[in-house]
Amino acid sequence: MNLKNLYHSFLLHLADSSLIIAQRNGECCAHGPILEQDIAITNITLDLLGQSRNFYQYAAQRLNEANGSSETEDTLAYHRGERDFKNFLLCELPNGDWAQTITRQFLFSCFQQLLFEKLSKSNDEHLAAIANKSLKEIQYHVKWSSEWVIRLGDGTEESHERMKKAIDYLWPYTGEMFMPATYDIINLEDLKSIWLNKVEAVLQEATLSVPANTFMHSGGKSGVHTEHLGFLLAEMQYLQRTYPGAEW
Repeated sequence: MNLKNLYHSFLLHLADSSLIIAQRNGECCAHGPILEQDIAITNITLDLLGQSRNFYQYAAQRLNEANGSSETEDTLAYHRGERDFKNFLLCELPNGDWAQTITRQFLFSCFQQLLFEKLSKSNDEHLAAIANKSLKEIQYHVKWSSEWVIRLGDGTEESHERMKKAIDYLWPYTGEMFMPATYDIINLEDLKSIWLNKVEAVLQEATLSVPANTFMHSGGKSGVHTEHLGFLLAEMQYLQRTYPGAEW
């Protein structure tokens, strides 16, 4: 695979991760625990969807220039199969209860913040601009999810147990964020200790701890996914696959 194709894959990885977790969060719309938080997670969903659109548009532009193709943000989102998606496994996992939903967002947003800080300094001005714009949104995502982790972890006996269960379930999927793929353009290992310190500080305040389990799942970045992604894509892509080119 040449360097141009590797770069396209990196852009698609960024777009796919934001799109898939946005689709998951979107399932919470009208199901939040209280109205204010229902609106909050819906707004986060829209932020993530906007990020994915920016990356898909840029990826489509570069693909078309390189290959003479006619890709669009819609074809990249709706016309690719499960094995073509490069999102983190963490992003496709089911929402579960509120504890699991906000913990997934917390773990992902803490990573996104560090990654996009690096990308904002990229020599690619277009990529840097997308990262800079997204950082303003991600800062809120981290703040919002951190506050919920602390609130539930240091809350009632039941909320604490739910948070512990969520951390235990999600943690084995976090290692993939730092496993390099052939298309990664930055050294992810440089981010790992910073991310871990940031996450551990919040968990400590929430009277929670990092699980001792050291096994980490992987595969999402190379197109090998859990059973959950196929069902998610079947719902998300149904309209465009049934009525190609349909518009509102």
